[in-house]
Amino acid sequence: MSTPGIVVSSGIAFGHSRVLKYHDRELNYRLLPLAEIESEQAKLKQAIMQVLQLLNNGLSKLNQDCEHYLLIEADILFLEDEELNNQLLNTISQQQFAACVAVERVFAQQINLLKAMEDPYLANRAQDVNCLCNRLISAIHGSISYDLENVTKPTILLAKDLTPAEFAILPLDKIVGIVLKTGGLTSHTAILARSAGLPALLSCDFDDSLQNDLFMVVDALSGCLYVEPNKQQLETLEHLKADDQLRKKKLQRFKLLPAATRDNYTIPLMANVGSLSEFSLLADVGADGIGLFRTEFMLMNVSTMPTENVQYGLYCDALQLLDGKTLTIRTLDIGADKELPCLALPAEDNPALGIRGTRYFLEHPQLLKIQLRAVLRAANHGKIRLMFPMINQVEELDAILEVIDECKKELDNEERGFGELSYGIVVETPAAVMNLASMLTKLDFISIGTNDLTQYAMAADRTNPSLTKIYPSLSPPILKLIKMTIDESKKQGVSVSVCGELASNPKVAPILIGMGVDELSVNINSLLELKSSLCRQDLSTYKKWGQDVLQLQRIEELNHYIAHCS
Repeated sequence: MSTPGIVVSSGIAFGHSRVLKYHDRELNYRLLPLAEIESEQAKLKQAIMQVLQLLNNGLSKLNQDCEHYLLIEADILFLEDEELNNQLLNTISQQQFAACVAVERVFAQQINLLKAMEDPYLANRAQDVNCLCNRLISAIHGSISYDLENVTKPTILLAKDLTPAEFAILPLDKIVGIVLKTGGLTSHTAILARSAGLPALLSCDFDDSLQNDLFMVVDALSGCLYVEPNKQQLETLEHLKADDQLRKKKLQRFKLLPAATRDNYTIPLMANVGSLSEFSLLADVGADGIGLFRTEFMLMNVSTMPTENVQYGLYCDALQLLDGKTLTIRTLDIGADKELPCLALPAEDNPALGIRGTRYFLEHPQLLKIQLRAVLRAANHGKIRLMFPMINQVEELDAILEVIDECKKELDNEERGFGELSYGIVVETPAAVMNLASMLTKLDFISIGTNDLTQYAMAADRTNPSLTKIYPSLSPPILKLIKMTIDESKKQGVSVSVCGELASNPKVAPILIGMGVDELSVNINSLLELKSSLCRQDLSTYKKWGQDVLQLQRIEELNHYIAHCS
């Protein structure tokens, strides 16, 4: 049996299934006989202890500075709350409900209370409490399967979804692949899986009846989950895995080499990162620096906005890890599918088209200044490029540059000093492309965000898996928008980078270079393969490919042409 899914982290993994299921039985609301009350209370206590042990085990593996630590610690404090425990026990004894029903009812009250709170951090805790509720009911049923402590063999994890906190406590020495029913290319789990180098399929509608310990294969090259593959399939997959491993081993020779065409045209290859822990991987792939530091990823599980000094320390640490290489910081890009609990984001009917990215911070300049002052101070200690997301018109850019001038004056008056920055924007909307000429005189570089550029050009939600095939990231109109952006930038001598998913595609990257892109910023796990790809031909060949693809009108024609470029 095989089931297709979206490849979000490539590779092939062989292992035995571990299905993360929360309670799947219907709750029994019968009036509990008095004789059973004591045993139900005992089941509840045991289940709470079981979940607490699970969480504490996970916590013990994390550094206290880890972004997930506080989230798990909050779950533990919640389950240890004496008042909550008494309420659960009283619900069993006084209302004669079974333990799992008591949990459902009491937790529902807590969830509703949290949802109603004005504090956005507390309101967002409602989802976490709902997860705890599911885990606890599963433990009462004796079917909690989230406990992965007893995993001893290569395991493929299957679940409906996985939160960042749950991902953080996975035993990654045993988990060899991940398959989720939800999620897409740009989801948090996808990014975490790529960072961990785990083959992963998302939006995979596997059979709900799958049980643990089934032998299966995650083919995250072609995008398919095989359950108990037959002999022929297995042989094919084994060959594919061996080829993939050999290919990755051969790629190691590129680690210390520059990314250069056969005729020695050098292409800076930068890395996209979301946390300091990823900086330590840069040396393994020979990255030329950071082309996209997604600062909002480091703030997703904190309850308050980090102070200027905390952010300053963070950026200084990043510069130290880079040892002289360029650090490109994107100012906080929140809203749409990225929310920060520490900030009050307004509810919107269409958040992707609403108050997100720079729009939010121009409405809250004091918050923007905290980050800008921290970046300006850190620039005393290394080379920093600063870029702004969701800039569509020159008025927005002017407003940000004015805030930066204010920050510089303040730092001068406080005798704190600041370093010089290079400025750029993320080009991610058709409006930004059309308005580029008015902004380029104020910029040192631009970076094309192909994920959002596709979403906004096609009016297709990039997180909706059902639209992925109809509106792929590469299509004739997107290539034309990229070409317009490159040509306009070249007129004014501004360098062009691509930091979206297209840049990580080894088949597409040479074409982008041929079209005139100066620099690529990609997932760390894709970097060596890109180096290998870019070294295969002369620049003149890539230029021809870049010209040819612009003549194509259909996605099918484009895919066929690219498949035959080598």
